[in-house]
Amino acid sequence: MLETFANPNPDRPYEIEFECPEFTCLCPKTGQPDFATIRVRYVPAAECIELKSLKLYLWSYRDVGAFHEAVTNKILDDMVAACSPRFLEVRGEFFVRGGITTNVIVTHGERPA
Repeated sequence: MLETFANPNPDRPYEIEFECPEFTCLCPKTGQPDFATIRVRYVPAAECIELKSLKLYLWSYRDVGAFHEAVTNKILDDMVAACSPRFLEVRGEFFVRGGITTNVIVTHGERPA
C-alpha cells in the first residue's frame, strides 16, 4: 500500500516530517471513533515515502478497530517495511477520551544527532 520513490540525496542524512491531523480509527471495545494527529519524522535511506500513498494508507484505518498502541506500532512497522529508513519516529497523539489524552511514541533506528 505504501509507495516509495528513490531518495534524491541518499548520501546526505536529512529529516522529513509529515503530519496528519485528521487520523481516525475505531475503538475495538466500544466501536466509537478515535481521533488523533499522527506525526511522522524520518531520515530516509535509499527510498522516500510517497505522500498520496501515505494519505490513503492512513485513511484505510477509518473502519479498523485498533488500540492506540497497536495502531501506532503498526504504522511504524509498515513504513519501515516500505522504505527501510535510517531513523523513523511515529507519534500518535490521540484526542481526549474519558478525560484522558493518550500519546504513543514509537521509534526505529538510531535517533539523529
